[in-house]
Amino acid sequence: MNIRFLPGLILGCLALLAPAAAAAETPDLSQWKAGAASVDITPDGPVWLVGFGFRTKPSEGVAHPIYAKSLVVEDYAGVRMVFVTLDLLGIPVDIRNAVVKQVGEKHHLGAEAVLINGSHTHSGPSMDGRGVSNPTFKKKGEEYAVFLTAKIVQAIDEAISHLTPAKLFYTHARAGFAMNRRLPVGAEVANSPNPDGPVDHDVPVLRVIGADGNLKAILFGYACHNTSANFQTINGDYAGFAQSYLQENRPGVVALFMLGAAADQNPYPRHLSIEQAKQHGRTLANAVETALIVTKQRALNGPMRSAFDTAAIDYADISPADLARRARSNNPTEKNRAEALLKQIAEGKGIAKSYPCPVQVVRFGPDLTLVAIGGETTVEYSLRLKREIAGAASALWVAGYSNDYFGYLGSRNVILGGGYEGYSANFGRHPGPWSTTTEDRVIGKAYELMQATNR
Repeated sequence: MNIRFLPGLILGCLALLAPAAAAAETPDLSQWKAGAASVDITPDGPVWLVGFGFRTKPSEGVAHPIYAKSLVVEDYAGVRMVFVTLDLLGIPVDIRNAVVKQVGEKHHLGAEAVLINGSHTHSGPSMDGRGVSNPTFKKKGEEYAVFLTAKIVQAIDEAISHLTPAKLFYTHARAGFAMNRRLPVGAEVANSPNPDGPVDHDVPVLRVIGADGNLKAILFGYACHNTSANFQTINGDYAGFAQSYLQENRPGVVALFMLGAAADQNPYPRHLSIEQAKQHGRTLANAVETALIVTKQRALNGPMRSAFDTAAIDYADISPADLARRARSNNPTEKNRAEALLKQIAEGKGIAKSYPCPVQVVRFGPDLTLVAIGGETTVEYSLRLKREIAGAASALWVAGYSNDYFGYLGSRNVILGGGYEGYSANFGRHPGPWSTTTEDRVIGKAYELMQATNR
C-alpha cells in the first residue's frame, strides 16, 4: 500500500528554536497552489477506434479533437496530487505504470500521487493495438501507446510548471440524461433503458480560483457511458463537448472531465450522432455552470493526503469442469477463451485466481474525499459508498475507470444478475466471472485507505 501524508507539525520544538516566531509558523490550511494543462492527443490519419465491437473499418476524420489534461494541486506543506483526464476509452495499466515511473523520476511523486481517469469515449483510438486484428492498425495502436505516454507526461510537466497560489472549492449539481441500461426480461438482462434501475445523477465539481480571483480550472464528473456520438469519427463524445463548452468563454481555463461509476449507465436519448453528443454535452455543461454559479460552495482546506493499493478480486468458478462447459458455448469468444485456458491447464501452466483492482483515495483535509476505482465500475459502487457515509462531514466523490482499464467491475447484484456487465463482456479478458465477494473486497479496500489517510 502506498500512503502519503504530512506528519503533524511539532510546534513545541519550533517554539524552542524560535519562540517569537511560533505564531507565524501556524500553517494556513486554506492556501493551495494549482496548475493545469491541456495537450492534444488526436492521432494523425485514420486509426482503429475502440469501444464498439461491430466496427469493420478505420476512423473517417475528426469530429472533435481529443485531449490529455492534467490538474496538479499542492497543499500548504508542498504535498502534491496529480489528476490526469483522458478523452479515451480508459487507461491501460502498462501505460499508467510507465507514466508513474517517469513522473516519479522527474518530480519525486509516488503512485499514490497520480490519478489517471479515462472518459470512456467509444470514438477514440486503440491505445496499445490489443484487440485490433488488422496488422496496419494494430501497429498504429502500438505506436500510439508510446505517443500517449509522452503526451500524458508532458501534460503533467506543464501543469506543474503552471503552479501558482490558488483557492479550492467543492460543489455539485445534477444532470438527468443517464439511465440504467440493464432491463430484466424474464430470466435474462437486456441492454435496454431501465427507468427503474439505479442511477447516480450527481455532478461533482472542483473549482480552482487563482490569486487574482479568476477561475483557473474546473474538474467535474458524471456517471454515464460516453456512447452518444457516431461511431466512425474521432471525438470525445458528450464529455468532450461539455469540456469545450465550459472553456468557450473562459480564455485560459482548463475544464477536465472525470468519469464516475458508469458501467451500467447509458445516455438517453441515444441515436449515435454528433448532434446527440453535443446535446448531452450541453446538458452536462449547464449542470456544471449551475454548480459554479448557483449552488453552495464548500471551501477546501488541507492537508492533502492520498493512498493507493489494489484489492485482490477473485474469479468465481474456473475449474476444468466449468471451463469444459464453457468450451461448448455458442458464443465464439467464450468458447475460444475456455479452450485456450483448458490447453493452458493441460500444459501444466496455472491460471490466475484473482485480479488486482486498483483503489485510490485522495483527501482534501476534512472537506472532500475522492475514491477512484479501476475497471468499468458499475453504479452501485458509488451509491453504496455514498449511502454508507451519508451525513459525514467530508463530501464524497466516486470515480470509476481509473488507473487500469481491465473490463467490467460488476457489483454483487450485477454479478448475480449476469448479462453483459455481469460477465459476458469480460469473456475474452478473464478466465471467469467475478466472485460475489468482489464488491465487498473493493469497498473494503476503499474504507481501509480512507482510514489510512484519516490521520
